[in-house]
Amino acid sequence: MSPASARDPRRVVVLRHGETTHNAAGIWQGQLDSPLSERGEAQAAAVGPAVAALRPTRVVTSDLTRARRTGQSVATAAGVPIADEPRFREIHAGAWQGLTSEEVAAEWPQERAAVQRGEDIRRGGDGESMADVVARVGAGLTDHLADLRAGECLVVSTHGGAGRAAVAWLLGLEQPLAWRVLGGLGNCHWGELVEGREGWRLRTWNASAGDGSPDPTMPPP
Repeated sequence: MSPASARDPRRVVVLRHGETTHNAAGIWQGQLDSPLSERGEAQAAAVGPAVAALRPTRVVTSDLTRARRTGQSVATAAGVPIADEPRFREIHAGAWQGLTSEEVAAEWPQERAAVQRGEDIRRGGDGESMADVVARVGAGLTDHLADLRAGECLVVSTHGGAGRAAVAWLLGLEQPLAWRVLGGLGNCHWGELVEGREGWRLRTWNASAGDGSPDPTMPPP
């Protein structure tokens, strides 16, 4: 892809979905299709106009309900098209999906501790690693950026783990470094990236419409 001019750069907004019933209960959801909670619906309603103010030209969303409802709020507020992209789904957490953090820690203590240290292992035994997520998210971004013109802004409505993978891929950060320097995205928080002559740079991280604060630790995705 050719770099955008300094006067008319391309932009990408990576947006995490609103709170779900699983988030509220501390459950690892991964690719389970859990619905937004009442608070999450309010967050999604508020984030639409807030992200629309960034002048997006299109929205691409994970096909999981929580991300699509959040992305639809932005698309409606901005009056722009929205398209599903399964490659922007959350990490598949294998046998951890549907378990609480306490249950995972009790049944998989060594593996859970490794994840908390930032080590990249397959979640839940037969799930994905972050390297797997980076590969598919990066492929999705490559395709959707191919026809993003100078001055346009792409909103990616996605998930906590997949969102951080997307930002790391754009910035060229290895996952251990991204895990250390990028805090987890809060529900309905976003990061904005701007393309320059030397590549992408992070303009904002964990911005929000004001409902809640960023998660202080990595929550279940």
